[in-house]
Amino acid sequence: MRTDVIKTYKDVHSWVGIIAGLALFIAFYAGAITMFAEPLNRWASAPTNISTPPALDRTPELIEKVLRARPDARAAYTVHFETGPDEPARLSWATGNRRAPGPTFLAALAPDGTVQVVRQDASPVAEFVDVLHQKVGLPLGRSAAMPVMGVIALLYAVAIISGVICLLPSLVKDLFALRFGKNVKRMWLDLHNLLGLFSLPFHIVMAITAVIFAFHDQIYEAQGAVHQVGAAKVERRAPPPPGPPKPPAFEAVHGTLSPAELQRRIETQAPGFALRSITYRYDAKNGAHGDITGVDPRYGMRAPTYGRAEIDTRTGAITGADYMPGRQGPWFAAVTSFFTLHFGSFGGAPVRWSYFLLGLAGAFLFYSGNLLWIESRRRKERKAGAVTQTRATRVLGSLTVGVPLGCIAGISLTIAAAKWLPADEGDLAAWHSRIYHLVFVAAVIWALVRGAARSGSELLWLAAAATAAIPLTTLLSPVLAQGWSHAGASRLVDLVAILGASGFAMMARAAWRRSVAGPRDSVWADPATATI
Repeated sequence: MRTDVIKTYKDVHSWVGIIAGLALFIAFYAGAITMFAEPLNRWASAPTNISTPPALDRTPELIEKVLRARPDARAAYTVHFETGPDEPARLSWATGNRRAPGPTFLAALAPDGTVQVVRQDASPVAEFVDVLHQKVGLPLGRSAAMPVMGVIALLYAVAIISGVICLLPSLVKDLFALRFGKNVKRMWLDLHNLLGLFSLPFHIVMAITAVIFAFHDQIYEAQGAVHQVGAAKVERRAPPPPGPPKPPAFEAVHGTLSPAELQRRIETQAPGFALRSITYRYDAKNGAHGDITGVDPRYGMRAPTYGRAEIDTRTGAITGADYMPGRQGPWFAAVTSFFTLHFGSFGGAPVRWSYFLLGLAGAFLFYSGNLLWIESRRRKERKAGAVTQTRATRVLGSLTVGVPLGCIAGISLTIAAAKWLPADEGDLAAWHSRIYHLVFVAAVIWALVRGAARSGSELLWLAAAATAAIPLTTLLSPVLAQGWSHAGASRLVDLVAILGASGFAMMARAAWRRSVAGPRDSVWADPATATI
């Protein structure tokens, strides 16, 4: 391939990476954390003091007592088939509406047979991190942030293509090269190329699916038009015959089938679909209806951890299977495949761990890309006779330090704060946002004021301390009667945080050594102590 063509693609790759790299770091780091949103939710949420869930055959009794005591629950209440530490009650319902959600309540039968209702104080921190990932860290509303995210995703795709073209001439020679030595820039380049090449399929999937999500409104409009055509065809077909009549007391009183009977009829219609919950809904317009969630390991899922379908709670017939694994039409199955690939909602724990590690590696890829550009710029300036870094290079170096480390420290501190914020403190999601953005903005300002060399080690120590605050919170909060400590899967959060804090501390020491021993004209060298 011609040298001038390679140079053009290198310039494209570099500038596209510079423009989009910092936003993509936030997206990939936050996205890696969302791979374990369920353990994080449990770690951050207070335990619920409620009686043991009743057996499924006693659920109709529980529903009748709840609806007598809390008529407001009739609009929508959920029966959970899988109960445990993450889902402690058989019955739950949420108050408020989509625009102004209220608290969620759980119900159980006390030992004396009376109904027990408690408020569930679930932490929104995992959802906040997910939203941060979706909006690439932009403090904007969703409607404004998503188009910007789409443009960044398109730039990301351009960076992938141009990077592969740049690597082609030296692919065989440098494929497994990882040269450690005095040439630090060469080491960073080898590591950047190695990570980029071996995670290429992952990055292609992320780039394509991110564009799909960014412009999903337009895609959904087309999907809706197709769905309307399909719905018209369905209306002309005879409705599915109802299951065999079974009119025990619950059906006679409520006009709907009991959870156990609905489970039986759904299993008949969708073998292999493991039911997790049924939500009974009622409104004046549609009457009694509902929806179900569950999993089918043979198929990908629309949501990260479950599939969904609409049902008629009076007959048990599945009335809407557009989001149900294994029962989707070609169009919906194609769209679902993008969600499945982006969320890693297939293959179980091995895939989720792989996505977690690939997400962290991707974040490092964008950081190293900026670092390589800065070092290349320094060498060009040095050949031209300049020794002092230009203002643009110094600013970019400071942002390359401040944005990623501000993101890391902000996410860690807002997670640690989940056990300290009181449950009745109004909008907890807003508090998590304030904590994150305060730390993030402070870190960026600190980096710009102190410079990349000094702030590099200082902010890494901050990231290490903030991440260490997560397991420290687990240890201290029960002692100080301000929090709790869960067993089981939530301990994974503490373990990963300990490993992360240790890694950041090691990098802080390395950054300090680089600032002391680095070349005097490097943006990474402290001008007060660096040697030539």
